[in-house]
Amino acid sequence: MRVVVALTGASGVIYGLRLVEELDKAGISISVVVSEGAKRVMDYEEYGGSKRMLAKLGKIGDVYNEGDLNAPFASGSNAPDVFIICPCSMKTLADIANGYSNNIIKRGAEVALKEGKLLVLVPREMPLTAIHLENMLKLARLGAVIMPPQPAFYHKPKKIEDMVNFVVGKIMDRIGLKHNLFERWTG
Repeated sequence: MRVVVALTGASGVIYGLRLVEELDKAGISISVVVSEGAKRVMDYEEYGGSKRMLAKLGKIGDVYNEGDLNAPFASGSNAPDVFIICPCSMKTLADIANGYSNNIIKRGAEVALKEGKLLVLVPREMPLTAIHLENMLKLARLGAVIMPPQPAFYHKPKKIEDMVNFVVGKIMDRIGLKHNLFERWTG
């Protein structure tokens, strides 16, 4: 399985970083795209800063800038099996919903849709406007999976990592990978 994980400039880049770590542990072939906005979020929300995080990501897989339209997954002839945008800003979501593919993140999402590959969007915004919801509905109707990062509490999380792991685990479930990131509901 080949997976691309794109991180955009929405708060919650920790979800994407943790997802990349778990995909690596699972032995998945990963490419990562980091937008300029995501780099700013890494610096702002800490995570060791963008330079440190980019170096760490580079040890896991190929790392691309959003402007690199020559990335292999820019073409339908080399589409990955799964394209995940986590976190997904509302601007990125709106651009994808309306066919505006001006960078490799949006082009990769477009390729996933046109080639019938799995596109997973993890939009990070609240509250949602009718425009946000319409864009999500449009993409869901085109086959994208919309997964807002909403942690559950039945497993009694004790720290932020527990809530992050729940969301990442749900993404892993959706793409068909086994994990032990959270305790499953047993009733």
